[in-house]
Amino acid sequence: MNIANKTVLITGANRGIGRALVTEALRRGAKRVYAGTRSALQNTDKRVTPLTLDVTSVSEIQRAADDVDSLDVLINNAGVAIYDDLSNFDVIEQHLAVNFLGPLKVTQAFLPLLSRSKGAIVNNLSLASLAPLPVVPAYSISKAAAFNMTQSLRALLAGQGVTVHAVVLGPVDTDMNRGFEIPKASPESGRCASSMVWRRAKRTSFPILRPCPSPRAGALA
Repeated sequence: MNIANKTVLITGANRGIGRALVTEALRRGAKRVYAGTRSALQNTDKRVTPLTLDVTSVSEIQRAADDVDSLDVLINNAGVAIYDDLSNFDVIEQHLAVNFLGPLKVTQAFLPLLSRSKGAIVNNLSLASLAPLPVVPAYSISKAAAFNMTQSLRALLAGQGVTVHAVVLGPVDTDMNRGFEIPKASPESGRCASSMVWRRAKRTSFPILRPCPSPRAGALA
């Protein structure tokens, strides 16, 4: 994915993978990077515009959408992971609010701009969306929902010229994964999202049913 002279918005941009994505977008020549965070962001590059953006807040999402004039690439990166055993429904609902409904609400808010630019949506997911981890089942469930939402949006938005991509990551050494004593990639490494988003978002590994104007119900992409 070539983002030179493009406008990019990244949620969860203040640390970990999100911060690495901002750095990589600038390195690859992005014209403007909107960095969505819940707290203050320190970045001296004039191409970076901070946005106060809690993906669970409808008012903040709408305010951010009103502040952006044009957009080519939306990266839904903000997320939460809490150890649980599915006994606390508040924890389950929190995961769904941030990891599933958050990206969906942000996508819908910025869809008019992306439709105008024939842009791209990139959802930062996890291997847990395909193979759940028993120590974080609520997280796994929310990421599985986000994966299926991504696949659905690919079909639904194809007719508007908007492409939708999933980046399915393994373990990364961020605050979210600090408690896992397993091999992890650094957020800045070539094995992580900072490179994978741009290198691999141009293709997909899963067939989908696209809306088809013919009498058939659909056609495999």
